[in-house]
Amino acid sequence: MSSMVNSQITDAVTQANVAVVGQSPAMAVGALNQALASSMSLVFANAVAAQQNMNVMAQAATTAGVTTIYSAAGSQTENMLSLLSVLKATDGVK
Repeated sequence: MSSMVNSQITDAVTQANVAVVGQSPAMAVGALNQALASSMSLVFANAVAAQQNMNVMAQAATTAGVTTIYSAAGSQTENMLSLLSVLKATDGVK
């Protein structure tokens, strides 16, 4: 039995091993980029959810304010005048 191995076979095995070692940094950077992209998508999703919650709170506060204005006045005319005065007062506020 011969223990000699063809040099072409050893070269092929060596090239395959070198290719794996050469590709590892690129694979590591690719995995890092995927993890970063996933984390950033969660950050943006949380920011959107927080903004939506703030919009709901703003709508609720507006509804409560308008309800207070309507309940404070005695007649429909007074209600409309009160609402108009509040809208004019907040016209410049943004």
